[in-house]
Parts: sequence; C-alpha cells; structure tokens
Amino acid sequence: MELLDENIQSDVYRSTLEMIAQLGLSSYSTTIITTILLSIALVIILYVIDFLLRKVLLLVLTNAIQKSKTKIDDLLIKNRVLQFATHIVPVIVAKEAIPLIFKGFPNWIKIAMQITDVALVIAVGLLFNAIFKSFRDFLRGNKSFSDKPIDSYLQVMNILVFFVCGILIFSIATGKSPITFLVSLGAASAVLMLVFKDSILGFVASIQVSMNDMVRVGDWIEMTKYGADGTVIEINLGTVKVQNFDKTITTIPTYALVSDSFRNYRGMQNAGGRRIKRSINIKMNSIRFLTEDEIEELKKIRMLHDFIVDRTNEINQYNVSNKVDPTILANGRRMTNIGLFRQYIKTYTYNSPKIRTDLMFEVRQLQPTEHGLPIELFMFTNTTVWNEYEVIMADIFDHIIAVVPYFHLEIFESPSSDDMRVIAEALRRNN
Repeated sequence: MELLDENIQSDVYRSTLEMIAQLGLSSYSTTIITTILLSIALVIILYVIDFLLRKVLLLVLTNAIQKSKTKIDDLLIKNRVLQFATHIVPVIVAKEAIPLIFKGFPNWIKIAMQITDVALVIAVGLLFNAIFKSFRDFLRGNKSFSDKPIDSYLQVMNILVFFVCGILIFSIATGKSPITFLVSLGAASAVLMLVFKDSILGFVASIQVSMNDMVRVGDWIEMTKYGADGTVIEINLGTVKVQNFDKTITTIPTYALVSDSFRNYRGMQNAGGRRIKRSINIKMNSIRFLTEDEIEELKKIRMLHDFIVDRTNEINQYNVSNKVDPTILANGRRMTNIGLFRQYIKTYTYNSPKIRTDLMFEVRQLQPTEHGLPIELFMFTNTTVWNEYEVIMADIFDHIIAVVPYFHLEIFESPSSDDMRVIAEALRRNN
C-alpha cells in the first residue's frame, strides 16, 4: 500500500512546478529547481519523522518498559533495538516519495530506488543484530547459559545476517537475481573457505567445547603455549579471552582448545581443595639412628609422644624375640631421625584444620638425588582461593623448616659465595 496516492503525488509535483514556472525560467531549470526543493522538503520531513519517533514514541515506550518487571524489554532499550526499528520508517517514506521527487527525471528514479533499497537492507540488518545482542544478554543472565559460549553463536548468526544482506545489496546494485550470485559464489567456495578458515574452525571448536563441556566462562585454565594462566572471561567464535592473574589479557584461538592441550582447574575448584605437592631436601649425611637420650628428648614433643612410646615397645619386642645384639646398631630395628621427622610432618599436617584428610594425603620419600633426600608433602588444602592456599602452604613449610634441627637433620643447600669464601680462606691458612 502506497503512503501517497499517485494522484496526490501528481498534484504536489504539478503545484510545485507551476509555482517555480512563474519565475520565468526555462523548462529544464524549472524542473531541476522543483526536484531540489522537493528533495529538501523530503529531507526535512524525514528528519521530523525520525525525530518524533525517537523523542516522542521512544520516550513513551521507554517509560512503559522501565515500569515493567520483565528484563528482556530493558535489554531491548540497552541494545537500541527500538532506535534501529525507528530508522526503518524514514527509509520507507523516502522510498515512497522518490517517484514524486524525480518525476521530471524518470531515469534517476531507478538509481534513487536502489539507494533506498540498500539503506533499507542495512537498517533491517542492524535491527536483527541488535535483537541478537539482546537475546545474548538475556541468556547470559540465565544461570543455565552463563558459562556457555553464547558469543560464538551470536557471531555466527550475525555473519549469516550480514551475508544475506550482502547478497541482497549485490542483487539490488547489479539487478541480478540472488540465485545468480550464489551460483557464482559456489565457484569461489575454495577462496571463501580460505578467507573464513578461522571462523569455520572457531565455530566447530565452539560447538565441541560446549558439547564436551571442556571450558566454561569463569573457569581457571592454564595454557603454557599461549602464556595463559587465569580466568576465562569470554568465549567467542574465533578467540577465547583469558584474564591472567596479573590482570593481563591473553587471547587464544578457539580451535586451539580442541587441537592443543591445556589444564582446567574446574575439577579442583569443584572439589573444594587445592593440592600441595612440594618437597624439602634433607642432607643424606645427616640421616642416622637416634640414641636413647635423643629419643627421650623427642618424646617431649607432644605430637610424637604416643608414637614414640608405641614404636619403642614394638622395636624392643622385635629385638628381644630375635635376640638382636644391641652393641651393633645395624642389627635389629632402630628409630632414625628421618623416620621420626617424616612422622612428625604427617601428624602435624593431618591435625591441621586447613588440610583436608578426606582427600589424598601422604608424606613420602622420593628418589634420592645429588640434592639430598626429598621429603614430599602431597595433600590438599580446604580452600581453592589462591592467596589463602599460598598462605597455608607457606605456614606449613615455615614450621617444618624451623623444626628440622630438633631431629638432628640438615637441609640441603648449594654452596653460596660466602661458603666458597670460607673454604678458600681455610685452605689458604692450611697452606
């Protein structure tokens, strides 16, 4: 249905033409001036329509939407859906008015109509883009979709919309059917595959990541190859953004999450405990059997008292029943300083309220190396918060390092410059 009846258009154009003809100009000049005046009048009318729609209609709708309790309409305002919708109306009015304005230049009508058709396609494309953004924000507010790669799907939909808009614009500009363009596009599919390779790989990877629940927004991941160690803040069609703990942003190709390996700490966070796996190296020449006096002294340590009493009785019974010669320490069973030290660590950490004993818990010896005998603590804290975890681990090792001398042990350290200086001075004095 036309906004202006054909008779009305003819009357408006004829009246304007007759008014300009009274100036006594040539027929051609009169026609040009009439077209210019009508164009100026159309621009003013379109501006007034756009202004009224934006300022009056949108103001009324915005007030009504803000009073409603639903969230989706607020998102429509935020993403300017109504504003993009109002831009369509002036374009339609301009399209209807073109035959009136260029009545004196019929050859220009086709070009002007093509321009307005292109503008209409662009306006509709932007409208759909804003609607998709509103839908994305709405899903983000839903807990079921808060950790899903919604941005990837939005970008795919936007690509499809702009692809369709591009086909329509090409069809309008060339006057050819969209099918003709698609047929020629098929011949160039190899080039398109190359151009959109990352987008295609990203889209497929996004589906795999979502279906296999490999990564969610909010997960803590570590990907050394890309220097990423932090929280996933966004999953797009082509990239995954990770905010590292130093507040820098690392961008990872989405398909790299499928093709390469990475570490996801979600399991640790869900378990509620973070693993401690750290060793303390003991000098092996400080490891020995304990004397009776030393054992009695270590009995004063509350956490070892009951263990030493039970173990002493067990050892004495074994040695008596096997008629062990006590003059040779290698005979029979004896308590060692490293054994009691390991038991002390185990008891101390097991009784700590900040260590979870329902998860894997072990204090063990590792393979001796040129750096001594490693005593490894393998256990889990009761928190996954990074700074709290570091404090708990530091407190435990502060205490363990401080009690090493009580067991007549020494911690291995590589010689420092001061050590080398003392050795050099001692050799110089001896020589």
